[in-house]
Amino acid sequence: MTASKAKTLSSLFKTAVKNATKESSSLPSGDKPLKQFVSSLDTSSAPSPSPSPSPSSASFRIRSPQPTKKPANDGSLHSWLLQPASTSENSIGGFTDELHSILCTGHPESSKDIEEMMDNGSSLGRVLNIPWLSNVSNNNISLRRKELSRERKQKWVFKKTQSGRFNRLIKMCGDKLGTKATIEVFDKLGRDTGLKEYNALIAICLEKARTSNDEDDALEHMSEAFKTLKKMRERGFQVEEGTYGPFLMYFIDMGMVEEFFFFCGPIKEGNPSSVTRLGYYEMLLWIGVNNEEKIQELCNCIVAADEEDDFKLKENYLLALCESGRKDIMQLLEVIDITRISSVNVVANIFESLGRLSFDSFAEKFLWTLKNNDYKMADISRLIFSYVSAIPNLAVEDLFLKFKSLHMKFEITPSSASYEKLITYCCDLHKVHFALDIVHQMCEEGLSLSIEMLHSILHASEENYEYNLVRRIYSLIGCHNVKPTSETFRSMINLSVKMKDFNGAYAMLDDLKKLNISPTSTIYNTILAGYFRESNISGAMMVLKQMESEDVKPDSHTYSYLIANCNCEEDITKYCEAMKAAGIQVTKHIFMALINAYTACGQIEKAKQVVLDKGIPVNSLNEIKGALASALACSGMMPDALNIYKEIKQNGGTLEPKPVISLIEHFTSEGDVNILLQLLEELHDPDYWFDGCCRAVVHCVTKKHLRLALDLLKQLKDEFHKDDLALDVVFDECNCREAAKRFTDWPGFASSHEGRIRRYSFS
Repeated sequence: MTASKAKTLSSLFKTAVKNATKESSSLPSGDKPLKQFVSSLDTSSAPSPSPSPSPSSASFRIRSPQPTKKPANDGSLHSWLLQPASTSENSIGGFTDELHSILCTGHPESSKDIEEMMDNGSSLGRVLNIPWLSNVSNNNISLRRKELSRERKQKWVFKKTQSGRFNRLIKMCGDKLGTKATIEVFDKLGRDTGLKEYNALIAICLEKARTSNDEDDALEHMSEAFKTLKKMRERGFQVEEGTYGPFLMYFIDMGMVEEFFFFCGPIKEGNPSSVTRLGYYEMLLWIGVNNEEKIQELCNCIVAADEEDDFKLKENYLLALCESGRKDIMQLLEVIDITRISSVNVVANIFESLGRLSFDSFAEKFLWTLKNNDYKMADISRLIFSYVSAIPNLAVEDLFLKFKSLHMKFEITPSSASYEKLITYCCDLHKVHFALDIVHQMCEEGLSLSIEMLHSILHASEENYEYNLVRRIYSLIGCHNVKPTSETFRSMINLSVKMKDFNGAYAMLDDLKKLNISPTSTIYNTILAGYFRESNISGAMMVLKQMESEDVKPDSHTYSYLIANCNCEEDITKYCEAMKAAGIQVTKHIFMALINAYTACGQIEKAKQVVLDKGIPVNSLNEIKGALASALACSGMMPDALNIYKEIKQNGGTLEPKPVISLIEHFTSEGDVNILLQLLEELHDPDYWFDGCCRAVVHCVTKKHLRLALDLLKQLKDEFHKDDLALDVVFDECNCREAAKRFTDWPGFASSHEGRIRRYSFS
């Protein structure tokens, strides 16, 4: 949302509440929604008299701007919104009623009320009757669970936490059902809606309001956020930072200064201990609206203060300045006592800022101070990494040298944790070779390496196509007595197979058995898939015999590989019957394998019939249709493939990147070139987009759409202007004299790529 639209939204808020205030003024004083909403925002779990403000709380209020007009009741969210907007009543009428109802506290609905809502066709009733939920059978649910579990085991997934998975679940429910219906569903299923759920739903509403380009739509989402906050207070939950923080960040991002401070009112009154933390948000607010006078005022007023509460406020101001990357921190760095900072995470944030600003003298001063005050050596090592990793324009090799030199200067041994952070840093920058060098040095110093870190290096090697590094990693495991797991061997075998080193893969498989680790179907599937990629059918059959001799049962992925590589319909039927006899559920991979197998056998109609199977999970239907579109495109049936693509788009779905690439690659001259551009817009990942754009350029050159080819090449040049190799690849594919001549019409292109053009003009 733009700044101008944020101002309009603020005005709409103000008008809505002004109307709500007028309406509520006719009520008895004891029933006024303002009074009730103040109590509903009280951060204590039970009503209590407002405590007298602490000294730090009072100082916070003095620095807060005074409203031009005294609100009806200080400390109320109701009194944010002071001035009417020049907006029509129709645009805000609906929100006025909603906000009025939020300001009135009430009792949560009983289970009987929910039953009545079900009977009256409420949102919950509609939710529980929608086809994608009500028509899913128990078998399909079980099938989906097994499939997801198998996928998680097959692919190493990084940064997956319970919190992340839960937030994705809440987001999906909130997007599909709405916050109110989501809470009702949780209630109906007997799951208590806890603080985590409420905070997640509030975050969804605020994010929708933030990204909306329509003021009325943003108001509606804000209304839902306040309703959820009210519901949360009714159930006795305290309003902690996890709840009020997203609201404050929304006001900061939208530049709503008055709204920010009036929202802080009930938070401070109900929870005086939050005042120092609110200082963090206050500093972010003034930074966000570029109010240099206020920023300087906040810095000046705490320079001489030394009381505990004032120090905590100083700490939060400093943290906000550090996160924003401002040089104003120098004034606070001169007076801050680094040893009194409450959290090592905050200190690490400060050191990152010192690195970004190249404040070397401050960094060394603080390191000496911390060491002389018996700070933990492991924490100091972490701070050194935080500092050096934030220094701009520092090559990885130079970063490591500075990391080592600072440890030597302060006579500190690098900790395992800081080494692992350094290894992760290298992997993120695709410096896997250097990451392995650090691992060797780490092991030589007698430090232990976690198996998770080894897995991250294996993952980075695969992502960067450096499959040959598996030999170094395998040797490292043997030399340093690192205890591998089944997942470690799966990753190493996968890398060996991708570099076509099947002997090396089998050697690892033998070592796995020596360690008394049972081989799994996933490991054998990795080798099986490698043989099929090489069209080595005898090698694939040998894998099956080994699985049988080791009593490893084939799974759905095993059968999907077998079916996808069938040469005749009889083999397809044979494997399907064997899979059924083994009691293996049909997964999306099986459906896609059937499509590819039937298409390869010329049974196009049977391939089309696969997507009509009622056993296909709804969430997998578009992916399976995409596989059909890809198979039809590869078989020369481009019109049918594009019809499937259009059908998916009409239903609001999207294609996976691989089918999109396939459609672009097999795009015919009869097709509408605009569809080609639409397909490119489906690719959001930079690697896939580059691949698709290169294929589109080749198609345009081949079919004489040279103006479009020039436009696409310009996009490639803009995106990959530093990657000459990427442009070489495109020219290698577009090796034709006419195209090379036409490319010289592109201003600036001929001079930049004269060698390439000359080379291809005379080919």
